[in-house]
This record gives sequence, C-alpha cells and structure tokens, in this order.
Amino acid sequence: MIEPLLHTWPDFETASRMTLLFLTRPSNTIIRQFLNRQAQSCFSYRAVGDSLLELAPAGYIADHSRALLGHGERIWHNAVRAINTWEMFRMEWVQLCWPDVPITQGANVAVLARHFGFWSLNATRIVYTVNDDSSSIRKYGFAYGTLFDHSESGEERFLVEWHAHDESVWYDIFAFSRPRTTLAKLGYPLVRWLQHRFAKGSLAAMARATAHQ
Repeated sequence: MIEPLLHTWPDFETASRMTLLFLTRPSNTIIRQFLNRQAQSCFSYRAVGDSLLELAPAGYIADHSRALLGHGERIWHNAVRAINTWEMFRMEWVQLCWPDVPITQGANVAVLARHFGFWSLNATRIVYTVNDDSSSIRKYGFAYGTLFDHSESGEERFLVEWHAHDESVWYDIFAFSRPRTTLAKLGYPLVRWLQHRFAKGSLAAMARATAHQ
C-alpha cells in the first residue's frame, strides 16, 4: 500500500530555519530538542511525493542507485527487516536519530553527520510508505523529505524489491535535491560529493545487513 502524506504549504519566502552545525558531536538532549521542534515544521519543497514516480522537479538534481542484495525469501525478509531498522544509515560518519523510530508516514527523524571537521544535524519527515505485493515485483520501503531545518531541499526514497521471476532482491535509492542554505550553495561540489558518498555507503550497509541477519 502506498499512502501519500497530506500537508499544507508553508510560506517559502519567509521561512528561515536551517541545519545546525557543531564543532563537536551534539548531546542527545540537543538532538531531542531539535526533533521536538520539528512537530511544527513543514516540508521545504513543493514536489512532495514525486520520488514515488522517480521524477525530479525543475531545478532539482536526481540521483538513482541500486544494488543486488541476493536471492531468495530469506534475503527478502532480511532486507525488509533492514529497512525497518534503518540499517541503510549504519556508516561511521552518519547517525540516524533515532533508529528505533518506526517507518510510519509523518514520523520525523534527524540525520547527524560528521564531515569536514564539524557535525551537521538535518531534519526530515517520512512522506509515504510502500508495501506492494500486487505484482511480480514486491516492493517495500519509504521516502522522506526535507524540513526547513535542513541544508538541502528535496526527497529521498529507500526501497527493496523482490523479483519473482528469478527471486532476486534489490536495494534501490532515488533522490532529488538542491541546496537551500547559503553555505550549501557555496559548497555545492562538496555537498554533491557527500551525497555520492552516502549512496555508496548506504548500498554497502544494506548488503552487510541482509547477508548477516
């Protein structure tokens, strides 16, 4: 089942909240306070849900990566479990706050990352979930979108697929984004490098998770 998230449009011209930067890792208390205030936040872009159709709106850059995880029912169940426990974020330089948040529409999470000598904290919200077994390709996953406490604007979809004809199991990431803050615009080549680094690390993390569960 695919359920788009209902939302209201914010005033994009006056919204000014953005990512937080730290010289040292922020405490869990600071992260919780950051997440608590997201209850009143809105998406920072208009094309909410477009990642479902693998569409990038005008002015946004699209990225698409996928990897074969293995074959068979065991790998499929491991892949679904890995999605539900946010295993695709298990990297040395990235932390999902928090990995016990259930994959449900409207849930807010923060991505804490260590890079270039500092830490950044960015806010996202789950836009929709996918649980589709109506065809020869079973699909399970979700997408989240950026809130105003985020240096970028856009959406990212995390999906696993089971292809019935050969029992292959795939992990698929699709995202569209553009820089929103001045710092992200000035350092956009580094932002793009981090995006590619994340995609590569996420593919590897899912491969580890499905192989060893």
